[in-house]
Amino acid sequence: MESKPSRNVVLYAAMGAGHLLPMVELAKLFLTRGLDVTIAVPATPGSGTTGSPTIAGIAASNPSITFHHLPPPPSCADPDPNPLLLMLDVLRRSVPSLASLLRSIPSVAALVLDIFCAEAVGAAAALHVPAYIYFTSAAGAFAASLGLMHHYSTTTTNLRDMGKALLRFPGVPPIPASDMPSLVQDREGRFYKARVKLYARAMEASGVLLNTYEWLEARAMGALREGACSPDRPTPPVYCVGPLVASGEEEGGGVRHACLAWLDAQPARSVVFLCFGSMGSFSAAQLKEIARGLESSGHRFLWVVRSPRQDPANLLEHLPEPDLAALLPEGFLERTADKGMVVKSWAPQAKVLRHAATAAFVTHCGWNSTLEGITAGGPLLCWPLYAEQRMNKVFIVEEMKVGVVIDGYDEEMVSAEEVEAKVRLVMESEEGGKLLERLAVARAKAVEALAEEGPSRVAFDEFIDRLVSSE
Repeated sequence: MESKPSRNVVLYAAMGAGHLLPMVELAKLFLTRGLDVTIAVPATPGSGTTGSPTIAGIAASNPSITFHHLPPPPSCADPDPNPLLLMLDVLRRSVPSLASLLRSIPSVAALVLDIFCAEAVGAAAALHVPAYIYFTSAAGAFAASLGLMHHYSTTTTNLRDMGKALLRFPGVPPIPASDMPSLVQDREGRFYKARVKLYARAMEASGVLLNTYEWLEARAMGALREGACSPDRPTPPVYCVGPLVASGEEEGGGVRHACLAWLDAQPARSVVFLCFGSMGSFSAAQLKEIARGLESSGHRFLWVVRSPRQDPANLLEHLPEPDLAALLPEGFLERTADKGMVVKSWAPQAKVLRHAATAAFVTHCGWNSTLEGITAGGPLLCWPLYAEQRMNKVFIVEEMKVGVVIDGYDEEMVSAEEVEAKVRLVMESEEGGKLLERLAVARAKAVEALAEEGPSRVAFDEFIDRLVSSE
């Protein structure tokens, strides 16, 4: 008797660890439901077909997942000089290769796409494969993005001309126009127009999976379900399946990082952790201000420092290892040796956040980092840098109430005095104590969401049932 062929799900990730890692966590969830998973990895411009060492490491750590590297699309005679638009162009021109992959895999139950890969919805429809979007940022960011499209369709003003005037979208707190992503500030901008096409395609998908949990973003999820964010067109079904965060067990290739041994020697809940994501970088002058603020606070700290960018606008620029002696104030490392540790370029963030010695997290508010911080139970000190991070800051502080803002993030320089003041606030004040209480609830609700009968697991099962019934 022939065995029934296994059902397959194909995931198509955008470029960068911040997009691939959430896809890997989602893939693990599919594996628990008995589906085979292939992650299609696009070729990064200039990388050839083998991908980066990061991808190779992730693949090696997840042997149950098939990683398929899509070939680079035919070279373009006039490649876009903007790195983000070039990325979108490569993703779009890789869709024929993705379609070939789908045709080569028997019994594909679904294609799950990063929002930046939404151009592939049409290709999936042509092959009669249901396509779903996996939105790897906050539900509030999805709601606000849809709300902005409606706003621009009914007004004539650009966000860039509105300063800090408040935008009011369904399901989210008021957002200063200046806190919306820089690339959507101009309605006539090339990136905004490309983004509109992607979101229009996303609205044609069979559904949207969101890496969040109901308790954390109940208002945004409610507005999305009601269709309030996009009154001009139907909103696909939305499934709240998070928080899907890395355990940290795959970080560092099995070698325990020296900073974890340093944390072992620190008192419980005594260390402020500063880390700004895979692309976060500061000028030498700003690094010195941070250093002075940390030293003046008197609190223990673990700080990941990356080299300043030669071109601040190029987030894809490769950064060399930082020269700490040149970048930090003279004598800083020696004076703080008993209370602080500075790590070059990278630290195992998930493990650091879960360590008993870690008390608070100074973060750029990337969504992966935000979820890792919340599920670890430490207050967030918000220092947004790029993309949707300023929006996330609004959600973290005003809606979720699990963090505070480091003022000056939107100015030329954050002062040492502000760094010191906010570290002291979360570590010493009554307000910091209340944040800690709120985080304890948020952490418990995250565990509850992912329990076998929890709301996120129930939502994922409903999604799987829909997949199976549609075959």
